[in-house]
Amino acid sequence: MPESHKEKATRLKAQAEASAQKTAKPLHIKFGLNHVTTLVEENKAKLVVIAHDVDPVELVIHLPALCRNKGVPYCFVRGKANLGKLVHLKTATCVALTEVRREDFVDLEQLSQTFKAQFNGNAKLTKAWGGGIMGIKNQHMMAAREKLIAIENAKKALV
Repeated sequence: MPESHKEKATRLKAQAEASAQKTAKPLHIKFGLNHVTTLVEENKAKLVVIAHDVDPVELVIHLPALCRNKGVPYCFVRGKANLGKLVHLKTATCVALTEVRREDFVDLEQLSQTFKAQFNGNAKLTKAWGGGIMGIKNQHMMAAREKLIAIENAKKALV
């Protein structure tokens, strides 16, 4: 005798629940430059790893500044082929960790603190460019500008 509609509904519901338990959300490494950039912008990335030999370097040059602004720890590793092995590709320019298992959380925190000290908080990387010393032409131009401003302020004071 074939199964009824109610029996079929309960059977399918039980199968769906069983498959949902088996397929919990996977904890993967996210890769791809655009995807990693989006994850950092949305504050979903916990750690970003960038390859040192990306060609052209302009592709990933924005990531360290973005990570510093968002407070995401980042680091550089040797070889985009090494990152590619992590994600089962030939090469990968950068990868990001979004979630880790509970037993690995302590290791992630330790790596995050280390990378923040080495890369995010590096004084050489956040150095302000230039010493504030202007060339002679620029000094004369600024002096002339200040003279004009002083004359205008004197006129306003008389009125």
